[in-house]
Amino acid sequence: MGAVSDAKKAYRLLKRALASRKAVQRVRRRLSDREPHPLDHYQVAVYFADGAVNMYQMRQWYRPLAELSKRWPVVVLSRSATGADKLLDEDGPPVAFVPTVRDLERFIAAQDIRVVLYVNQNTRNFQMFRYGRRWHVFINHGESDKMYMTTNQYKAYDYALVAGQAARDRLSRTLWDWDIDSRTIEIGRPQADHYSGTLPYTPDERIVVLYAPTWEGDRPSAHYGSIATHGESLVKALLASKRHRVIYRPHPRSGVVDDEYGAAHRRIIAAIAAANSSDAAAQHVYDDGADLGWQLAAADVAIVDISAMVYDRLAVGKPLMITRPADDRASIDTNGYLSDCEWLTADGAVDIIAEVERVRADEAAIARLRMWVQHYFGDTTPGVATAKFHGAIDRLMQEWDRWQANEIGAVRTDEDDDDEEADEEEV
Repeated sequence: MGAVSDAKKAYRLLKRALASRKAVQRVRRRLSDREPHPLDHYQVAVYFADGAVNMYQMRQWYRPLAELSKRWPVVVLSRSATGADKLLDEDGPPVAFVPTVRDLERFIAAQDIRVVLYVNQNTRNFQMFRYGRRWHVFINHGESDKMYMTTNQYKAYDYALVAGQAARDRLSRTLWDWDIDSRTIEIGRPQADHYSGTLPYTPDERIVVLYAPTWEGDRPSAHYGSIATHGESLVKALLASKRHRVIYRPHPRSGVVDDEYGAAHRRIIAAIAAANSSDAAAQHVYDDGADLGWQLAAADVAIVDISAMVYDRLAVGKPLMITRPADDRASIDTNGYLSDCEWLTADGAVDIIAEVERVRADEAAIARLRMWVQHYFGDTTPGVATAKFHGAIDRLMQEWDRWQANEIGAVRTDEDDDDEEADEEEV
């Protein structure tokens, strides 16, 4: 059995290596058909070392980065062929494919990159940290109370752009000897200024319920996914109603670890298709598209797991419920919004119709929601977060100029000292 298992592993590795080589060749061909990047042009880079499976982390930044690029030219440094391939397919910033450190060095040497942004904690970020004389800034791929949001890896960056006071409080409670005030800059949720898109249904009298679960997680402390525990029950009940419309938007990694979780996910998709076949007016939606925004803005009520989706929806300021993990080992930060949110248990999911009505009508729950929106995101008036994001980058650029001027001044002083020493020697 051991020899067979080793042979299968070797085959999978070989297959993966061949697929990777083909992907690299494909990306290089695609880029060769495009105009080369202008020299000494880009001043902001987004470093992305992940493949296609984690593209959701980049997509939510496309529109804010497009706005930013009107002032500071932006490029994505893509290390993975599958990630670069997807980036080239989509309406994102310009892409530099730099799979090797040598490729990375060549590109950086030809540009004026002063600020490097990071959307995740990929271990290959460390390869970029070696380059000084530029700011390394963690912008993350969402706001949440997961333990990921307080990792000690924050200390590796010069700065972190955070949503609001809640993020600062969270980091202060967890990180030792880290200056929160000087190392973090609040920007709100600039993505919320771009929550838009074409609805895939015709609005009517139905109550729209967004169910956006996360994946199953790769360890007990991160078992936040609800598809197998809550999802089938609540979707079944909502589909049976003639007064509700379901938007089902699962995490793209759903089922990658747990086959049963993936099977439950597929059963929900099949149930939605069957409900639409029997009632064309229902217009339930299985959403696996790249755009995130219209779902959050359009839903009357959102049901989400502990994930960044909690806070994406919170920024809208409309009713939501959080699924309480069925696994007691799941880590829950009860110091913030999750200490005061509207929990949905696995048992409560069966009675989801009543739960939806309750959160829509409960004035106390609505007031609490407004308070937490302010705590997490500050002023959510359209355009304010975008202005804060641009202001943060402007500040970093000014700091770059200041340090650069100091360095040039120091070099000139050294040169003057050398000249004086030379004059003294001649005398």
